[in-house]
Amino acid sequence: MDQEQKINILRDVIKIKSINNHEKEVALYYQSLLSKHGIESTIIEYEGNRANLIAEINGDTPGKTLVFNGHMDVVDVSDPTKWTYPPFAAKVVEGKMYGRGTTDMKGGLTALILAFIAIKESNVSFKGTLRFVANLGEEIGMYGSEQLVDEGYLDDVDAFIIAEPSSRQMIITSHKGSLQYEIISEGMAAHSSVPEQGINSISQAMDYINTSNHLFEQARGIINPDLGETINVFTVINGGDQINSVPERTVIKANARIIPEFNNEQTLQLIEQSLVEVNERSKGTLRLNILQNNLPVETPADSDLVHAIHQATGQKIPVQAMMGATDASNFARLKQPFDLAIFGPGDPSRAHAIDEYIEIEDYLSFINIFEATAIHYLS
Repeated sequence: MDQEQKINILRDVIKIKSINNHEKEVALYYQSLLSKHGIESTIIEYEGNRANLIAEINGDTPGKTLVFNGHMDVVDVSDPTKWTYPPFAAKVVEGKMYGRGTTDMKGGLTALILAFIAIKESNVSFKGTLRFVANLGEEIGMYGSEQLVDEGYLDDVDAFIIAEPSSRQMIITSHKGSLQYEIISEGMAAHSSVPEQGINSISQAMDYINTSNHLFEQARGIINPDLGETINVFTVINGGDQINSVPERTVIKANARIIPEFNNEQTLQLIEQSLVEVNERSKGTLRLNILQNNLPVETPADSDLVHAIHQATGQKIPVQAMMGATDASNFARLKQPFDLAIFGPGDPSRAHAIDEYIEIEDYLSFINIFEATAIHYLS
C-alpha cells in the first residue's frame, strides 16, 4: 500500500459524518478494508446505526494480547461557515488534511488499522495476539467501550494502545475519572408578585451548589502526585420560563474529575449528602441523575508497552498523566491489570476545534510507529 492509498483511506473515513452517532458506517468501511486484505472481522451491534468492530491476528506461539484501540465518533460542528474548508471534505492543503475527526481521532484510528494490516501482510513472527478494536460513542457516554467490557470482549487483554492525539511529545499512561451528572430541582410555579405562593427551583438549585461546594472541601488536600485533586465543577444551569413567574423546574449539570485516592464512590457520597441536606430544608425536591460515571485509570509509567514505544521511535518520549478522560476509564473496570499508552498522531489542541487538521507526515509516520511498537511488545 503506497502513501497515496493511505491518505485516501483517511480521506474516505473523514468524509463519513459520524457525529456522536452513525459509527456503523465507519465500522463497515473498516471491515471492507480488512476484508480486501484477507482479514476477518466482527461487527458488534449496539443500537440503530451504531456498532463496534473487532478483528485480530495471532502470532506463531501463545503470548500477550495487545489491543489497538480508538473511537469512531466525532464531535459536532456548530457552525460549518466558520471553517476555511468544509468540515467533511477532507481537504489536503500544504501537507495538512482538514476535517472534523482528523485529529480526534480518525487519524490515529486509521493509522492503527493500517499498521494492523501491515503486520498481517508482512508475515513477521510474533507471540500472542494483536487485536484491533474500533468502538462507538467515546465523545458522549463512552457507550462502546462500556459494551465491550460488559460483554467480555476484553477480558484477556494485557495492553492497550489508544491512538488519541498526543503527538510524539508525550505518552499518557494515566488519567482522571469523570463523573457527569445533573441535579433536578422541582419547585412550584407562582406569579413573581407573590413568590411566597410558589417554590423557587432556582433558589433550591443555588442552595445545592453552595452546599456541595462546601462539602467538596473534604476532597481538598488529598493529592495524587500525577493527577492532582478530585474536583467538581458546575457547568450548566437551565431554569425558569419567563421573567414574571417563580421557576418551577431547574436543572444544573456538573462534572467531577476524579483521582483514585478520592474515588468515584466517595464523590457520589458527597453529592448524595448534599442532596439530603438541601432536601431536608427545602419545600420542593431535588434529585440526582447520573449521566456518566467513569473511573480514573493509573498504569505504570515504565511498562513493557512504554519501552516498546521507546524502541519503535528510538526516543525516550516523556510519560505523563492527563486531566481528561478516554475509553480507558471503562477498561479500568477489567479485573486484570494492563499496560496503557495513550499515544497517537495529531496536536491535542486541534481536537474539537474549528479547522481541525492533521499533518499528513505525522499520520503516516505513526503507521510505522504502531507497527514497530506491536512487534517489539509481542516479541
